[in-house]
Amino acid sequence: QIQLVESGGGLVKAGDSLRLSCAASGRTFSSYVMGWFRQAPGKEREFVATISWRGRSTSYADSVKGRFTISRDNAKNMVYLQMNRLKPEDTAVYYCAADRNYCLGYGCSYADWGQGTQVTVSS
Repeated sequence: QIQLVESGGGLVKAGDSLRLSCAASGRTFSSYVMGWFRQAPGKEREFVATISWRGRSTSYADSVKGRFTISRDNAKNMVYLQMNRLKPEDTAVYYCAADRNYCLGYGCSYADWGQGTQVTVSS
């Protein structure tokens, strides 16, 4: 099991940028695939981005492709989500997730989750 704590959320205007961080506990961080998900009010949680164990492979939801970038620093047990050109529809609680199984993209399951960080984008 791995513990995850997200940070970096906030209130921004459309077109702004924001960088989310996720701090992971444990000595085996590099053996986890990491993902970002989000849940808007009244909607189901949805996939945003994933990154492979060493960061060589990534996958993005179509809605964020070209605007968001996921990255990780295994030396610091950190994963990041750089969000550019934010839109009001990006407003959601953003969750960091981890799993040992190699699965990128839609439809993957994750065993461990953080508590989430709120991102609000005003128009």
